[in-house]
Amino acid sequence: MSAIARSDRSLIGTWWWTLDRPTLTALAFLTLVGLTMAFAASPPVAERLGYDQLYFVRKFLLFLGPAWALLLATSMARPREVLALGWLLLVVTLPLVAATLVFGAEIKGARRWLDLAGVSLQPSEFAKPAVAVVAGWLLARSPQLKGLPQAALPVLLLMALLVLQPDLGTAAVVLAAFAVQLFVAGLGWGWIGLLAAGGGLGLGAAYFTFDHVRRRIDAFLDPAAEPYQVEAALAAITSGGLFGKGPGAGEVKYYLPEAHADFVFATMAEEFGILFCLAVLAIFAFVVLRSLSRLLEARDRFVLFAGTGLLAQFGLQAVVNMGVNLNLLPTKGMTLPFVSYGGSSLLALSLGVGMLLALTRRDARLEDPA
Repeated sequence: MSAIARSDRSLIGTWWWTLDRPTLTALAFLTLVGLTMAFAASPPVAERLGYDQLYFVRKFLLFLGPAWALLLATSMARPREVLALGWLLLVVTLPLVAATLVFGAEIKGARRWLDLAGVSLQPSEFAKPAVAVVAGWLLARSPQLKGLPQAALPVLLLMALLVLQPDLGTAAVVLAAFAVQLFVAGLGWGWIGLLAAGGGLGLGAAYFTFDHVRRRIDAFLDPAAEPYQVEAALAAITSGGLFGKGPGAGEVKYYLPEAHADFVFATMAEEFGILFCLAVLAIFAFVVLRSLSRLLEARDRFVLFAGTGLLAQFGLQAVVNMGVNLNLLPTKGMTLPFVSYGGSSLLALSLGVGMLLALTRRDARLEDPA
């Protein structure tokens, strides 16, 4: 029996009885999996880099508290406060994303990170949910699709900055999430097909422009040239079988550079087995499908469009990470939400999911979308 009475009309009481609690519980399970994988996968990686074994575990725990505090606090917001937060994030993060092009450290051929007072920050991670919210509002404030030109502006601006970094994977997720918003807003399949064709042309241009993109796509299309990371990940997944080798018994983490981050799914499969991975996949599917069902019940266009964009970003990021681990997609440095190690990613995901939970609360609506 709940300790909070249904008649409680305080901020906490109203939040608790309007919140999608099953989704919150599913996200807590994902976080628990992430904490487990931090202990299981990161110690060998830390040793290879010259740190003590629990270095990444401590950093994960350091970010975990603030991340969940941010998620819970944001989930208490009203739609108008979510919109204000989206605009604030957009105004702050877009200049920071642009600053990475000048001041960012170059890592693996891209400039995505800023060093702010000794803290490494990836501004694009925080710009993603901001763009989804603002684009959703710009679509919602005009009937039908008349707000499309205005809504496309922040999306295209962020994508242009991401391409210049270059971070084509994140740019593709931003575009795909915006396409989902447009589809929900009523854009026909023909126009969606044109968007997909435009994305394909952009990928073709990237293939001939960026060497690292060409290498990754060539390796993906040619099994004989399979990247080392993907080969190791597939071997780990295969060797784990249905039930895995057991916690701590995996081997891939001793030689795979990103075993605790981009390839945490492979490490999970080796130690805990395919059945465990399928359970994690089911949790992701539950979050996406349940949140979508709540959004489709919304009577407010802003709630529907903004929430759909946030949800699409969350789901697509999970799909990309698992697809790379299974060699279904070219390699791309993208974390598995709430499971992979990553400070900026965890904080930004918590912020985005917190806004999604706020928008999927019962009877959430923006009183005046204009």
